Amino acid sequence: MTWSAFVAFLIAITLGAMVPGPTTALVIRRSALHGVRAALPLVAGIEVGLYAWVVASAVGVAAVLAASEAAYTALRVVGAAVLIFLGVQAWLAARRITEDSPPESVPGAAGRWWSSATTGAVTHLSNPKVAVFMVAFFPQFVPAHSNVLLTTLLLGLLQVAIDGGWYLLVAAFAGTVGKAIATARFRRRLERVTGMVLIGLGARMAISKL
Repeated sequence: MTWSAFVAFLIAITLGAMVPGPTTALVIRRSALHGVRAALPLVAGIEVGLYAWVVASAVGVAAVLAASEAAYTALRVVGAAVLIFLGVQAWLAARRITEDSPPESVPGAAGRWWSSATTGAVTHLSNPKVAVFMVAFFPQFVPAHSNVLLTTLLLGLLQVAIDGGWYLLVAAFAGTVGKAIATARFRRRLERVTGMVLIGLGARMAISKL
């Protein structure tokens, strides 16, 4: 890969990481309500899901999915259901917040961390548009005479590092704001807004096409 192509790749994945989506909404919600530390397993899960799609792209699985209308539709329905479920959860959580209820603590228990990481991974893995993007994106930056699998996996690691770094910045900002405005009213509104965003994204995914 030439230096110009490498720079173009860095710019593309950085801008791609900054595009808001369902995972961004989840990171903002979790860090604003529970702090940056609580968002770490969620971010880790998101990046595991992202790298899984990189691997799938490298071995051709994502290409098969992108070419199969039935497989794409099935994953799209699953992805929409996941987002709507998470949105409803957030909306219901808002109803449980009262003026007398303190901000929910998020202990470092393995079960809670594992659940958060799983949410991040599943949210990313159930988005078929990520598969389509990977199929179209990586071949542009993999030299024709290189080891396609190895090069794609290495570039994927770089993408994960930049994508994860961006989410950590978002978490740090949201966590700071959430700590400064730790009122029941703020928490209720954040849960409701996040719920509406996730439900809207889920509905959009349900009716979207390739």
